Amino acid sequence: MKDNRSLEIMWERLLSRQPQQIKAAFESLAPDERQAVRNHLKRMSEEPGWHPEQRLSAQAALNTLGET
Repeated sequence: MKDNRSLEIMWERLLSRQPQQIKAAFESLAPDERQAVRNHLKRMSEEPGWHPEQRLSAQAALNTLGET
């Protein structure tokens, strides 16, 4: 398991709205972690309660990863 700082950096990259950073962070994950991240990004982009900027960042990550 990654330490808290590594997780923080990974999420900063996934939510950066920078396609290269998003792809690099995602590709560094194990297959089961990738699915968990996709599921979480989808929830972030669709569920109420997230800050509008978080929702936009999550949707940008999904778009970069080929999810719509």
